[in-house]
Amino acid sequence: MDAFAAALAKAAGWAPGQVVAAYAPSEKEGLARLASAEVALVPLPFYLKHAQALHLTPHLVVEQKGLGPSETWTLVAKKGRVNKPQDVAGLTVLSIAGYAPAFVRAVLGPAWRLPESTAVKESAQVLSALRRAAQGEDVAVLLDGAQGNALASLPFAADLDVVAHSAPLPAALVTTVGNRLAPARWPPLEKGLLALPKDAAGAAALDGIRMVGFTPVDKATLQVVRGLAVPPK
Repeated sequence: MDAFAAALAKAAGWAPGQVVAAYAPSEKEGLARLASAEVALVPLPFYLKHAQALHLTPHLVVEQKGLGPSETWTLVAKKGRVNKPQDVAGLTVLSIAGYAPAFVRAVLGPAWRLPESTAVKESAQVLSALRRAAQGEDVAVLLDGAQGNALASLPFAADLDVVAHSAPLPAALVTTVGNRLAPARWPPLEKGLLALPKDAAGAAALDGIRMVGFTPVDKATLQVVRGLAVPPK
């Protein structure tokens, strides 16, 4: 993160040390960091859960290494066990996004919105969760893009069904936090973020945090993202 901050300050035309970056591995730590942050890079589930309370305004989409600017979420269950959303009612859905239950229930789209009675739990132990599902335990697993891409390589993949996919969605967003950042400071920061991949040090810094660059948020992307937070009528 220090290399990323240094490269970004240079790309923005600022003096060394004017950008400070820190990584928060959990929702709790992220919320603590955002108590004083001016700009945040947040995963989509976190954004949808906290955007309103924290006054997060999205500006850029993160392009992740191996995924690009979007990813598809995948619901996986024991082979033959889940054929429609109602079949998940008696199961627990495990996911790294489990800290944001509303996201987990909505991410697969209106046709596959999970029942409110479905239990949702956060789990970083994805391999263990998939094994539990394959063995017939009362769980299903919601995978992010990278996890979904690796599913076919598992030795027990034949015991699992890919039940549903989400639409392509941004993996993470660069947002401003409230009005803490002076308006005049965002344009050079945005310009610096967009320019990082064109500089050797910037590209290396991005690679170190498994990113390749950023793209501006467009209206179509915002509409899809915001639609996830709106319950169906």
